[in-house]
Amino acid sequence: MHNLNIQPITLPGLELKRPIIISGPCSAETEEQVLATAKELAAQGVKIFRAGIWKPRTRPGAFEGVGTVGLPWLKRVKEETGMFVGVEVATAHHVYEAVKFGIDLVWIGARTSANPFAVQEVADAIKGMDIPVLIKNPVNPDLELWIGAIERINRAGITQIAAIHRGFSSYDQSEFRNHPQWQIPIELRRRIPELPIITDPSHIAGNRELLEEISQEAMDLNFDGLIIESHTCPDKAWSDAKQQITPVRLKEIIDHLVLRRPKIGDTPRVTLDELRKKIDLLDDQLLDLMKERMGISEAIGKYKYENNITILQTRRYDEIMNNRRDRGTQRGLDEEFITRIFESIHEESIHRQNEIMNKANTKK
Repeated sequence: MHNLNIQPITLPGLELKRPIIISGPCSAETEEQVLATAKELAAQGVKIFRAGIWKPRTRPGAFEGVGTVGLPWLKRVKEETGMFVGVEVATAHHVYEAVKFGIDLVWIGARTSANPFAVQEVADAIKGMDIPVLIKNPVNPDLELWIGAIERINRAGITQIAAIHRGFSSYDQSEFRNHPQWQIPIELRRRIPELPIITDPSHIAGNRELLEEISQEAMDLNFDGLIIESHTCPDKAWSDAKQQITPVRLKEIIDHLVLRRPKIGDTPRVTLDELRKKIDLLDDQLLDLMKERMGISEAIGKYKYENNITILQTRRYDEIMNNRRDRGTQRGLDEEFITRIFESIHEESIHRQNEIMNKANTKK
């Protein structure tokens, strides 16, 4: 548990019921585009508008945002629609400019939250202000780094804090732009139960087809809200066009969400759905690891065939079993249970290597 002082996020006159919805374009491109998108979102009932003003890009040359010139556009959004507005900040200058133009909430992006120096700069700049701060997970799956960013902002006197789960970078091929790795925000919820978690399906998916599925999964985990990118003409967006949707489509997704009961009986902080989801996620990881392990076993089988080595290596098998039993019991697992698992794994490895040998022999 962490000694944090976190209070519910409050915006004047707005009752933030689950799911909290934050939406708007990836980037503020023109004043016309910002106002048109905001008015369409307001017509769909969205109360909090987001737009990227400063856009940290992976490589130079890409559109990096209009900068401070776009902040008066967001001021007009507030005046003409009554929406609250939020932007990403990465430096002290961003904080001062945002507050000067009446921005209602800010968020710290994934690249910034990965850098304690940058987070501390934002924390120092925002100290003494009364403004909600949302903190995205770091690009790489590092829960301690994420919590560290939350602690730095909290120590600056900011109590209205929420986490944004936007997925994690991975070298593995995946259907996601950023793999959700749901077990990490689940563990964050366990460690800091009072911290709201808002999922960012846009950056997890990288494409609009997966948005509804990811949004529902976040709700099934009892997370608090969604931040989804929306644009009047998504295909013409200057950045991240594939993951943006129209305000009308956003409303359809929201209307289709199923909000399940968070409790069974007297379970106060953890729900049955959360526990089952955690099991499902861990099982998926086990299956992925098992697939990778069997791939390596097959590579060993090919090596043994090419070098005329027998499949069964008794000494190696003994080493594996003794080592895994010891390491398993050190982790509090039953020795007999570990033995059964690795006997089955070894049996399947032998089977796969034997198939490789037989196929190779039939080709002769």
